[in-house]
Formats: sequence, structure tokens, C-alpha cells
Amino acid sequence: MRLVFAGTPEVALPALNALVESGHEVVAVITRPDAPSGRGRTLHPSPVAARAAELGLETLKPERAKDPALVERLTELAPDCCPVVAYGALLPQKLLDIPPHGWVNLHFSLLPAWRGAAPVQHAVLAGDQETGACTFRIVKALDAGPVFDAITEPIGPTDTAGDLLGRLADRGAGLLVSTMDALAAGTAVATPQPEAGETYAAKLTVEDGQLDWQRAAVELDRQVRGCQPAPGAWTTFRGDRFKINSATPVDEDGLAPGELRVTKKAVVVGTGAGALDLGQVQAQGKKPMRAADWARGVTFAADDKLG
Repeated sequence: MRLVFAGTPEVALPALNALVESGHEVVAVITRPDAPSGRGRTLHPSPVAARAAELGLETLKPERAKDPALVERLTELAPDCCPVVAYGALLPQKLLDIPPHGWVNLHFSLLPAWRGAAPVQHAVLAGDQETGACTFRIVKALDAGPVFDAITEPIGPTDTAGDLLGRLADRGAGLLVSTMDALAAGTAVATPQPEAGETYAAKLTVEDGQLDWQRAAVELDRQVRGCQPAPGAWTTFRGDRFKINSATPVDEDGLAPGELRVTKKAVVVGTGAGALDLGQVQAQGKKPMRAADWARGVTFAADDKLG
């Protein structure tokens, strides 16, 4: 089939690479416009745009998905299907109607669970034991289209959102190719999603990463892992933001929420139930480091606490 791939971040690259290496013909890529990044805030192409340039693929970067020029060019390209991975913009019906086989999204959850922008992060935050990825036909309603196929993936006790997303991106690439194969062969079957069981996964903000030490250690552990690598979990120490990149729940009593117990080898902080043994931390203006290394550079007062 002739394909036009739509995607933007690094997590979309395994799927793009797999489609290029498949028996299908990727004729162009749609991605988000170049965005400022780095200290100089200079414009940089998205990871998908950069990879498309390496592959010599035509790259479309509309400011808005409803740009008439995009509709015109996609009509000229005449794709049979448009596979999508994390493109980052809602698609108008005029675009959805162009390819005969529609637009097929690779979504990193088991729909209808965790529709939305951050399904992997929310699965970790919620303490789910299992998640997965699925391919579905895009319709106007958010992530509500019929599902072609799915894979499952266990969520380990130490998995971060980044760990899990990496595995799902790699495995999901094969799933997307197999769905394209089935569409080309005429054997694909799209099954409507159940009417019950919908959950929604809004994009996480910096505020979502703030730790409340009144909560239980197991919940805070999930928050740290679910917010890693972005937006990152954080608290405050002496009024400055203090990032916590990893931590482990421990059975330790006698510490009030936010209270610190510092030894030569560990920094443990009390919570509403249990405690957290801090792993990697990052103080304001400092590089990430082991919590014990950070503590060696601090003269603690009796009333010092986190949060």
C-alpha cells in the first residue's frame, strides 16, 4: 500500500522505520512544525522530521492539521492509508476521508482504557499491572474508533513511564506493520470498542509531578515512576525545587511525612504510610546524583524536611 505516515516524537521512530522496511511504500511524512529547544531556543525539527530527512522522504509540517494546503497535498499523494503514532494534533474530517483505508493510529494502551495524550504515564500512576498497545481507525471522537489488533505488556514494579513506552514503541511497530498487511490483504477486521470501561489520560503537567508527602509511599513511588522522564517528580527543600528521579518504598516507621533520615548510604523520607528510600535526586542548580552523595554536601538542621 501507499502510506503517508504521521508522527512527531522519538517514540514514533520505531514504527516509521518498520514501515519503511516493510513491503509497503511510505511516500511522505506529516509531522509537527519545527519547535524551539535548548538554551538558545533555536528551531529544531521533530525526531520524525529528522529521520524523514535521512530517509529522503517528503515531509509536510503544517501549522494546523486543517490547513487547506495539507488537504490538497495529501489528495495529490493519494495514500491508501495513513498510519499514525503520536502526531500531536486533532485531524479534521476532510483529512480522514482522503485515504480509502482511513487513518490507523498506534495507541499505547488497551482501549477503551486510557484514551488521550498520556496513556502510559497514567497506567503507571494508577498502579495498573498490565497495559498494551492497539491499532484502531481514527474517528472524530477522541481515541474512540474501532480496534484492529492489540498486544499486552506487563508493568513491572520498577518500570518508569519511559521504560514502558520504549518497550511498547518497539513492539507496537510490528503491530502497526501487521495491521497494514491485513488491510492490504483485505483480512483486517475492526471491532467497535466496548461502551463501558473508558478512562482518560490527559497530558501531564509540571504540577502533576509535585509530591504530597501525606500520601502513602507506594502511591508516591508510582508518581515518581509515572512522571519519569517527563514532566518529572519534585518536591521542595528549603524553599527550592528538588527533583526526585527515582525512589523505592521501604518499611520504615517513625518518620513524619516529609521528615528525613540521613545516613552515610541512604536518604529516607517519611510519608503518610511507610517511607521512600531516595535514589537519584537533583537539587536546584545541581546535576542529578545519588541521594547519599547529595546529602554529603548538606549540613542538615533539625527541622529540615521535604515539601
